[in-house]
Formats: sequence, C-alpha cells, structure tokens
Amino acid sequence: MTIPKLVLSSPADILAAVPYLVGFHPTDSLVVAGVAGPEVRLTTRWDLPVASGDLDRLVALLRREAVTAVFVVGYGPGALVTPAVDTVTRLLHAGGIRVAESLRAEGGRYWSYSCGSASCCPAEGTPYDTERSHVAAEAVMHGLVALPDRGSLRRSVQRCGGAAMRQATSRVMADLRAMPESGGPVADELAARFVAEGLARVRRAIGLYDSGGGLDDEGAARLGLDLAVVRVRDEAWALIDDRDAHVALWRDLTRRLEPGHVAPAASLLAAAAWHRGECALAGMALERALAADPGYSMAHLLRQALTHMMSPAMLRDRMPTPEELDDEMGPPRAIWLAPLRALLARDLPGPASASSPGGRQTGSPP
Repeated sequence: MTIPKLVLSSPADILAAVPYLVGFHPTDSLVVAGVAGPEVRLTTRWDLPVASGDLDRLVALLRREAVTAVFVVGYGPGALVTPAVDTVTRLLHAGGIRVAESLRAEGGRYWSYSCGSASCCPAEGTPYDTERSHVAAEAVMHGLVALPDRGSLRRSVQRCGGAAMRQATSRVMADLRAMPESGGPVADELAARFVAEGLARVRRAIGLYDSGGGLDDEGAARLGLDLAVVRVRDEAWALIDDRDAHVALWRDLTRRLEPGHVAPAASLLAAAAWHRGECALAGMALERALAADPGYSMAHLLRQALTHMMSPAMLRDRMPTPEELDDEMGPPRAIWLAPLRALLARDLPGPASASSPGGRQTGSPP
C-alpha cells in the first residue's frame, strides 16, 4: 500500500490517523504504527487482552520493514491497555526500536505514557476529536476509509447476493455445462480457449472497476467460475498492485458470488488487502474463503503469512509475472478445467443455506 505521507506532529494527529490506517475505529485494541522517517511503513493491531506470545514476532517484522520508530496506541480502560503497552514497550526497547509516542485513548480523551508533566498531560486526560482533524481530512482525500467499528468491516465482506445473482449463476453454469468433454488435442484446445477468454475477462474487469464501473450479475458469476481455473486465478493474483480497483473488484465478487464459488475471489481480496497493508480486511476475507472451502491452498498460504506477520513485500516479490506464469505452467491442458467441472457438477444449494453468510466464520483476524 502506498500510504499517504500524513504529518503526525501531535498525539491528536496520531489518534486521528489510526482509524484510517487500520480501516476502522478500534476499541479494546493495541495498535503499533511503524515509521521510517516521515513515512508510515506498516500498522498492526491486536485485540485486548493480547494473547501470550502474539507480540513475539513484532520486532522482527519492524526490522524487516526498516522501521526506525513506532507509535503505540491502546484503546480502552487503563486496566486493559496498560499491561499490553508495557509489554510491547519492553519488547521494542529490547529490540532497539524507538517508541516516539505511547498513548491510551478512551471516551474521546487520551493519556500519554511518554509524558510525565501534568501541565500538558492532565490526570483526567486530554480531549481530542478525530473528525475535525486535518489528518482525517487528508486521509479521506487520499481515499482511505475508517469504518465505524470492526463489525462494519466484517459486514463489508459478507454475502449480499440475491435471487437475481443466483439466477444469473444458474444460467452461466448451464452454459458452461455444455462444454464438450472429449479427450485428446480437442480438449486441450478447448482449455486453451477457455483460459485465454478467462484471462481477458480478468483484465477487463480490473479496468472496469478502475474506471468506477462494475460487473453485472452474469459477468460476476462468469468471472467467479473462471477463477476456479488456477491459471486464471493466478493471473488475477499476479496483476495486483496499489490500485483501489483490486480491492473493489474482489470485495464485490466476495459479497455476490454463491458460497461454493467464493473461495478464489475472497482469497484474491485478501491478497489485495494485504498488499495495501489492510491486514484486518485480509483476515476477514480469508475467513470467508476458508468457510467456503476449508482446504483452499491459496487461503492457507495467505493465512500463514498473516499469522507469522510476514511483510506483504516478501510474498509479492516472489510472485511471477503473467509471462513467467506462462513459462512455468506451459500451454493449457484439459486437466486445468477439472476444478471448474467439479463445480459445475454440483447443484447450487437451496436459498436457505445460501442466505447465511459467514455462519461458519471463526477466529479473530489480525
């Protein structure tokens, strides 16, 4: 994510920036924002109380990102926040990373752990207003969003497809079931044509969302089925960059696709969110992916990366280009369509089971 250079010159500025850096207004949370010079490199968040061992990888992550100083902010009552702030502060000091400011925020007031003067940090706390901050205005101008709470962020990836989307999916599936299944060169030619058309649809969809547009129901259903073919999904993965279009496209499909079709799109949403530093959104997208397909390998890979606090750059730098994918995978073969044919062999579940988005979601995203 290319984080805009927000000038954070006071505790109020830090508190105004944090909701935009994590994507929602935190409560009962510990947030650490790492900077290098004037640039915010990364922001991490934990629910409070922090589980034993959850902070152990923090210093290594900050070093990998060449962080020179951090802001630590705890949200909630002192009995909940102070032990976590003390723990993370000890870890940072032991790791040689400077704590530029350390705050607790609750009820529209903040207290500084770094300041011992009653003249600037009174015992009753200092009031602050994030809505009127120039930092918040600048963040909005750069396209950053701060949802009201974590629940709002979770709802932004839950299913919202209705009867029209379901009918469109049934029509697309019926059309694709008509594909011949003959063996030999003809089947490979069919796979090559399907993959070429799928790659073109991925690129058109990214361009469409980049221009502010969106897919209709049949276009969304077709692209969702295209992604069952790994070569098509990996094209979408390899194309992810800093543009908002990737989060917008894959979030839209994550919300609209039928539950059995959603794992690839939700995993791509996680990859796009993680690329931008939006780890909470990435974690929630992975919940959707794994609820739909508990064995989906891309989702497991990304979940391991998030759990181990890997830098997005570490995986991004290893991603092949579309041209390298062609070289590595070779020409399309009929076997590539096997996951798609497996999806097409299933009937869509009844409306009752399809209308319970996230019912199996568990765990707590980063």
